[in-house]
Amino acid sequence: MQRVSEIDIDIPGHGSGSALPDVPGSSGRWLFSRGTDLTVFLGSALLSMVLLVAGSQMGILNGDSPEWTWVWAVLLIDVAHVWSTSFRVYFDLAEVKRRFWLYLLVPVFGYSIGVALYSEGELVFWKVLAAIAVFHFVRQQYGWVNLYRRKLGETDRWTWWVDAAAIYMASLYPLAFWMTRLPRNFEWFVQNDFIRLPAIVETVMFPIYLAALTVYAVKSMYQYVIDGFINIGKDIVVATTALCWYVGIVYFNSDYAFTVTNVIIHGVPYFALIYVYARMKRETAGPVYRKLSSNWIVFLATLWALAYVEELFWHRGVWHEKQWLFGGDWNWGSLKMWLVPLLALPQLTHYVLDGFIWRKSGNPDLKLI
Repeated sequence: MQRVSEIDIDIPGHGSGSALPDVPGSSGRWLFSRGTDLTVFLGSALLSMVLLVAGSQMGILNGDSPEWTWVWAVLLIDVAHVWSTSFRVYFDLAEVKRRFWLYLLVPVFGYSIGVALYSEGELVFWKVLAAIAVFHFVRQQYGWVNLYRRKLGETDRWTWWVDAAAIYMASLYPLAFWMTRLPRNFEWFVQNDFIRLPAIVETVMFPIYLAALTVYAVKSMYQYVIDGFINIGKDIVVATTALCWYVGIVYFNSDYAFTVTNVIIHGVPYFALIYVYARMKRETAGPVYRKLSSNWIVFLATLWALAYVEELFWHRGVWHEKQWLFGGDWNWGSLKMWLVPLLALPQLTHYVLDGFIWRKSGNPDLKLI
């Protein structure tokens, strides 16, 4: 099961405190467009809530995720969004050549470290991977907030502190709640992959969590009333992050609730980011890249095919589940130490490279976005 990135885009030609001009064809206050932003940020969160209601009506809200939920949420969104990084890097030969050593050494070192960790014990490997994944999920939400700030030219340092505190606490407090109440009825990857924290951590963080979100709301209202300024996209990201992480981790204690609230708001916006980039990049890319990014159906079908192949190996060789979808089991025996880190390499590479590929520094093609 895949689960996370720092989407912290610096638009080339503009410093971190520079406002972007509204040029013809630009999306104004939106990252992509009004319809796309509302769909991928607000729409994905609303879909999560609808699925919670549907789960309640079907009697599955407080239990494990049914097979059909795993297919669309984990396979078609979570695992597939990991492979979407390929459109940003490995499917683009010119990009690979431009930073060849970075794109080579990240998976090489990632695999080597993975094997070393797995040799110390399966749970050691999964604990480290879960920690990296959580960092990625948390940082991605911050990245969207930071991107909206830059889009609308928010440069005041005090508002950055308020925004950063709000988006970080929106995700970190639910994680603290989770890790101080182990075991829960769900896990990130495997059982016991989180380290138990003392209860005092959650006790201390709860008032900070409430204060951070309250101050953010007051600040946003103040800016609107006094200055007539509103950054609706950023407000949606903060509000939906707070809602989905709290509902999925704190309020409910079920694998189904965690899955539908955790996966959708993380993967769907990332699909949009990669697809927009790929569509703009395709004019200068090779014929294969142009074909795979020709429309959203081909784009998603490519990612779904890659995700299916990966999960086939996971379920036949490691989990020994879902034979109805992937077929009979394979007995890897002692080879698991070498093969499990290899299967985890796409997501580890995704986590690490996201810290590089969305920064202004070293990424001249980001002017496309």
